[in-house]
Amino acid sequence: MKGNTPSRAGLLWDESFIWGLISFRALREKLSVDFELLTSADIRAGRLSGLGLLYVPGGWASNKMKALGKEGAGSIREFVAAGGCYMGICGGAGLATSEGLGLLSITRRPLKERVPSLSGRIRAGISPHPAWNGIRGKKPEFHIWWPSQFVPEDPAIKVLARFEGAADDAFSSDISVKDVQDFAALEEVYGLNLDPGRMLKDPLVLEGGCGRGKVLASLIHFDTPGDRNGLKALGNLFDYFGVGRAKVKDAKKIPRRSGKNAGKNLAWELMAPVEDIFRFGERNFLWFRRGWLIQWRRGVRGLEYFTLYEMARELAMRLEEDMPGEYVDEVLSLAGGLSGFGRKAKRLLMLERMALQEGEALTFSRAENPEIQGLRMEMFSNSKSHGGEFKALLDKADRLLYALLK
Repeated sequence: MKGNTPSRAGLLWDESFIWGLISFRALREKLSVDFELLTSADIRAGRLSGLGLLYVPGGWASNKMKALGKEGAGSIREFVAAGGCYMGICGGAGLATSEGLGLLSITRRPLKERVPSLSGRIRAGISPHPAWNGIRGKKPEFHIWWPSQFVPEDPAIKVLARFEGAADDAFSSDISVKDVQDFAALEEVYGLNLDPGRMLKDPLVLEGGCGRGKVLASLIHFDTPGDRNGLKALGNLFDYFGVGRAKVKDAKKIPRRSGKNAGKNLAWELMAPVEDIFRFGERNFLWFRRGWLIQWRRGVRGLEYFTLYEMARELAMRLEEDMPGEYVDEVLSLAGGLSGFGRKAKRLLMLERMALQEGEALTFSRAENPEIQGLRMEMFSNSKSHGGEFKALLDKADRLLYALLK
């Protein structure tokens, strides 16, 4: 915050994917925040200079650290120490911890103590802060999406919100919280913590100082599409950090495919394979629509498929409006890769459905069928933080989308 002059924000795009996309939409199309997209290369090149705030969306914090490298991480530390502000959401909050950039003395609770698969609406107990201006109730509702759980180690860190319970439409893994009477029995079957009660009073939003700068780390996804409280709080926070607003165009609507323009048809070639995967999973009861997102059965890579679907959808919308000639080869390459990936995906999903139908305790890392294991390794690797053919396609889509949004 620099006097009364509004500052600009930077949004770190790398390794954010679907979380970067929903943040972009919230900031640009809903809040009209004055910001620019930044890559890790931009940060290493000194592009934080002149900005007032770095905003980091969700995504795997470890992958963000790798993308930044030592030089990029050092640039962020210097930026904050010199008076810049940092706001991280979920994975972006994890990046600020002692295990990441070290901007705040916060650690993540050990995995065996966490409730790792909680998602959806929750109630938050809030402390007085400008973030909550205009938000009604002592325990307003927001959204979280599979967060870590933080342990602040410095008493000077302010806790702005704490977990007060899950709403009826929340899920823990693939289980509706509303319908569970005995979490203990389910936890024994699933082999992981499922009871949201284990998170009671855990910090959700933290604020602290780092040098002359301020750092806010939030496990609440204020950028969740359709979350009015979240959007209000996010706008409040940008005002609090002194970030200005800019006049921008209204949010674009995805047009129907016209079939009259070769460029438009090429753009929508991206959608065919991922649309096919998406409908296949729906028909075979492997996932279903859940607001802006989907809910998938345990043991299936639902979020990965949905991420490709949303990114291809955004690309198709923007390329249909304007297909620059320099992107044609990239679009063709991505469409071809998605087509091959889609054929493997349907084979894998059917095998996984059959395994579940036969009562196999299918998990993210365990399957009895060697063909399932082989396809999983080829398509995703054994990494939870993305790998295999999926990551290669995701990176292609990400680079192209960044260029178009920029």
